[in-house]
Amino acid sequence: MSCGNFILKNSLNYYLKSSCPLLLTSRYGHTLRGKPPGVARTLEQRLQDENPIDPEVVEQINIGFPKLKRSRSIEMKERLAHLKSQRTSPQLEKTARRNDLTIDLDKVYNEYKNTTGQHDLRRIADHYNIFKDLFGDAYFVPRVALDIKYEASGDTFVPVYNGNIVKPLEAAKQPLVSFDGVSDPITGEKSSKDSYWTLIATNPDGHFTKSDSEYVHWFVSNIPNGDIAKGETLVEYMQPIPPKGIGFQRYIFVLYKQNSKLDFSGYKVNKSDDLELRTFKTLDFYKKYQDDITPAGLAFFQSDWDTGITDFYHNVLNLKEPIFEYEFPKPYLQDQKWFPLKQPFNLYMDKHRDIKQVNKEYLEKKLAKTHPFEGKEAPLKFPNAHPIRNVPSWLRTEIRKERLSLGRINDYK
Repeated sequence: MSCGNFILKNSLNYYLKSSCPLLLTSRYGHTLRGKPPGVARTLEQRLQDENPIDPEVVEQINIGFPKLKRSRSIEMKERLAHLKSQRTSPQLEKTARRNDLTIDLDKVYNEYKNTTGQHDLRRIADHYNIFKDLFGDAYFVPRVALDIKYEASGDTFVPVYNGNIVKPLEAAKQPLVSFDGVSDPITGEKSSKDSYWTLIATNPDGHFTKSDSEYVHWFVSNIPNGDIAKGETLVEYMQPIPPKGIGFQRYIFVLYKQNSKLDFSGYKVNKSDDLELRTFKTLDFYKKYQDDITPAGLAFFQSDWDTGITDFYHNVLNLKEPIFEYEFPKPYLQDQKWFPLKQPFNLYMDKHRDIKQVNKEYLEKKLAKTHPFEGKEAPLKFPNAHPIRNVPSWLRTEIRKERLSLGRINDYK
């Protein structure tokens, strides 16, 4: 049977099985063009052709602690029981009616931090490519909440929270770190045995000589039961050192749980002001000890250049401060003309001169009319009332601009 126009009646199923293009017409005049639905490719097939899956792409591997599997029904019963107790509490109702009900925000934050907060942190870290740059194709869900804060002044602290911005001057001193080092990361139950932890602070964005390496800013190992003060400091703390012009850099704290007390003496740095000795790679470190350590906690912040960095480079690191600047290309200029039209003569000539020489002349001109003690000359009371005679038109324009405090000469402070 040849392809053509058909009426949608009882024979519709027969023509849908045909492989030839159809123009199906209903009794109401509606048409369906192209191949029948059983033959034409679906939307899913078309999307797969447009976005083919690379067979070499490896799915991310979870290298952290697994989630404690609890029955969904038990969780729902606990939640409903809590809601019921709140709704049937007469004291709570009276307090709410009197507008005296207060909510303990610290308690709410702790509940969030120990439940969904760590999953949110994992998604935020994925957004900032934390796992990709540190562990390659691996990731982990932080099961142990890290509380890291820098002491600013007195009772004021700057927290490290989900990639917030902390200036180098605020992070100049060693931070205060606390975490639950006696509970099991999976069950949350207290352990009777001693547990050992390792805390590493690293910067994957700041290495000057090796783009695939990091600078380790802090390395404390064999921390017993979460007490940082009793741990072995292998690398002394160093403040953030983002160079000028480089933008924001990430500073990442990773907490590992050790199976037992380990020997990390190979990573000890005796000369803390030598950046080359601080060269570090998180992936290599984890591959070496992956059978003995498990990543359990994560925290990170961002930092950029400020004025205190210059002093740190010169006096502590004994280095010349690196400054990154963008080199703008020279502006395109057409060939010079004998008679440039519709443009002031002096401005046209300045385009073909060294800009530094032009700026120097304008600055000298302004300084010549400025007294060292009395300041610049008093402006004319009526600048447009004074005639300007016997000068070229371009110079007349410059004099008028100068009297009205307009033009380039007034840009120099």
